[in-house]
Amino acid sequence: MEPDRKQLAQLLPLLPVLAELGRTEHVTETAELLGVPQSTVSRALARASAAVGTELLVRDGRGVRLTPAARTLLPYIEQALAEFQAGLDLVRNESEVVRGTVSVSFQHTFGEATLPLLISAFRARHPGTGFRLSQGARSSCLEELASGEADLALTAPVAPPGKNLDSAPLYREPLRLVVHHSHPVARQRMARLADIRTEPFVALGRGYGLRSLTDALFREAGYRPRIAFESQDSHTVRGLVSAGLGVSILPPGGDAPGRTLRPETGDLGWVEVALDSALAFREVGVSWRRRKPESEPVPARLFRDLVVAQGPGLLAGLVTRAGPVARPGR
Repeated sequence: MEPDRKQLAQLLPLLPVLAELGRTEHVTETAELLGVPQSTVSRALARASAAVGTELLVRDGRGVRLTPAARTLLPYIEQALAEFQAGLDLVRNESEVVRGTVSVSFQHTFGEATLPLLISAFRARHPGTGFRLSQGARSSCLEELASGEADLALTAPVAPPGKNLDSAPLYREPLRLVVHHSHPVARQRMARLADIRTEPFVALGRGYGLRSLTDALFREAGYRPRIAFESQDSHTVRGLVSAGLGVSILPPGGDAPGRTLRPETGDLGWVEVALDSALAFREVGVSWRRRKPESEPVPARLFRDLVVAQGPGLLAGLVTRAGPVARPGR
């Protein structure tokens, strides 16, 4: 072993004793605080002095006092012990995560990709973490968060920060006009809300994030839509449009059954068309209650930290995927 490493190996077990001696400057008091015999402290001091090559403490009456060498070493000793303690705390926290559960409330449209991507990234580091999931309208997600039923809420629009609430945006995705594949607008690259002024509209119910966004779009266009159906699920909305029962406004959809025309589904089929409006987007974000650090469960804190720090990067592919306008197969 190299001389420097050998010296460190000799000194490392003695650091807690030296740190306590530096604070008390009394062998007996140090022994009592550490719960060891006084002779153990005296031997530790002698071994440390021998390893360093100079005296670290000298007797001063009934007590001891630090030598200049010891005063030089003491801040480094305390720093080393503090960093090791921080490492121990981190390991213990991660062990708690394995036994913990995170409660997440989220809107229906985030169940296919957004939330699974975030949970997958977290579980790769903390495979033992449990998740309790609750899905519903934006309003119910925020109510569960406020009541303490959920640790985090994934919503769009993202909730603004408040007195007892913090939030962070994750990504922005476009909203598109969804029409039956035979609709005249289906052949356009871009549409305006004026193009569907007389069309029956398929909406999500009040309390859903998309409903508030579509209401704002129609206010900007200067008219109220003629609502033919209200649904609690975007898949149902898309299905009604696919059957020619109205038009709607939704975020980009996945490969749903109604997207491709097939003999067994008859004339079902839908097309997404870009909307010519500066308001045609939704900002997805995460919200959480402000709590004292000691009252926040470690699993919830670590999951939130990952979502806020890495979520935008993890979810960037969803924004890229939303680029091309989807069209039904023939």
